[in-house]
Amino acid sequence: MKNNVVLRQIRYIFDLNDSQMINIFAQADVTVTRELVSDWLKKEEDEDYEILSDFELATFLNGFINERRGKKEGVQRPAEKRLNNNLIFRKLKIALAYKDTDIIDIYKLADVSVSKHEISAFFRNPNQKQYRDCKDQLLRNFLYGLKLKYRQEEEGK
Repeated sequence: MKNNVVLRQIRYIFDLNDSQMINIFAQADVTVTRELVSDWLKKEEDEDYEILSDFELATFLNGFINERRGKKEGVQRPAEKRLNNNLIFRKLKIALAYKDTDIIDIYKLADVSVSKHEISAFFRNPNQKQYRDCKDQLLRNFLYGLKLKYRQEEEGK
């Protein structure tokens, strides 16, 4: 999945405004401007659209973990220079403090059936034979399930 799409989805799911987005980057000890965040969130057709790099999305996700779980003392984990769907999925799982059963429930909201074994394969070391790549559709369905869960909660308030 494209990094900009993931960022847009997370912003929508958790109803984050520009100030909150900037603060999440700050949680990872990175300063970004409102204009830059705005350019990342624009559609590709827009002339001001700015591509979000793997490093920048990893930084945002690390900040999201710090925002949701609390910032750990000491040196912060550096953001990865290369991201894949498995790492994005792992960072979201950590930020939301989800267990395998929580992830299965999110997939059920999106009408997708996955087993605990399938889910654990996404979070394994890539060198293990049980490791599986998280395809775009699986990450997209997970984000869709999150949207159904969190946006319905918002609408219910």
